[in-house]
Amino acid sequence: MARTGRRPGQTQTRDDILVAARNQFAAHGFRGATIRGIAAEAGVNPALVHHFFGSKDQVFVEVLNLPFNPALLVDTLLSGPREQIGERILRLFLGLWESPDTQLPFFALVRSVTTSPEVADQMRQFLETAVLGKVAAALDLPPLRLTGAAAQMMGLAIVRYVVKAEPMASATEDEVVALVAPVVQYYFDG
Repeated sequence: MARTGRRPGQTQTRDDILVAARNQFAAHGFRGATIRGIAAEAGVNPALVHHFFGSKDQVFVEVLNLPFNPALLVDTLLSGPREQIGERILRLFLGLWESPDTQLPFFALVRSVTTSPEVADQMRQFLETAVLGKVAAALDLPPLRLTGAAAQMMGLAIVRYVVKAEPMASATEDEVVALVAPVVQYYFDG
């Protein structure tokens, strides 16, 4: 009698899905790639893609080894009083850059998006769909304001963590938040 269920031992399925996802994102971009397309290329049922990763957003996070969870980012922005969004998002952002677990992946991400037009395009599509579009819709905010806030924070990251310009590089988190959070908040309130 044939056994049902998963085969015992290690499986290559997860890795096969990631390889297929890389190919699909490279060929079609974030918006054009689909769970069905990824599953078809990997030779698995789409339910297995969902089993291993949950959503297309999470597959993309794994493929690019992104150092953040977009759902957490969106939840952080949307939870709590609107008048404190600037501080919430800035503290989350600084925490990601300063954590030993996420700092190196963030540096790799910055290098990748600034040196590869393909990676930059995929990242742009992903951010527009998985983060910026969701937050703009939830807050009834013009997308330009949200991308302005993102630009402000990326500029801060470049100056503080990549260039390490003083005194910004050695300022405490509280000093940076006191200085920059009102500017970020402006994009949400303006």
